[in-house]
Amino acid sequence: GPAHLFRLAGKCFSFVESTYKYEFCPFSNVTQHEQTFRWNAYSGILGIWHEWEIVNNTFVGMWMREGDSCESKSRQTKVLLVCGKSNKLAYVSEPSTCVYSLTFETPLVCHPHSLLVYPTLTEALQRKWDETEQFLYDGLITEQGYIKILKKIFEEAGLLRVTEEKEFEKQNKKIITQKFETVESCNK
Repeated sequence: GPAHLFRLAGKCFSFVESTYKYEFCPFSNVTQHEQTFRWNAYSGILGIWHEWEIVNNTFVGMWMREGDSCESKSRQTKVLLVCGKSNKLAYVSEPSTCVYSLTFETPLVCHPHSLLVYPTLTEALQRKWDETEQFLYDGLITEQGYIKILKKIFEEAGLLRVTEEKEFEKQNKKIITQKFETVESCNK
């Protein structure tokens, strides 16, 4: 991701709403602590740093996944990055059960180019992206194909996690695509 955002690593930002205190630690986790005297007050992890949210080839937020269990799934949180005068956790909501949304304000994202994905890529991945743009322009790939290739580039850059399904497919392809000199060597 954007190198200038790593200045936030190792720091934590709190937000208190009603009886809950939320704490966001960029590149680490998000926690929630119930501020009541109930015997079973909730205190736990809403998500651990996982991957970037990328929209229109721009970093828009951070996904914190694999938090504490909640019903049949794990809690997860999307942290939206917005321009602000200081680094602060500004807003928290729970748009759906066990899925949280946090708004984090920071001056580090105020410049129009501060969240562009392209400059964060290696030269090789930038070349792949350039080729993909050219293929789209020349009509050699569809918009859907373009999006699929960009997602692979983002995964290769480590900005998005490769899903377990894809990793399994990749391993199977390796097994299936092995070349054998003879039928006997294949049977072994």
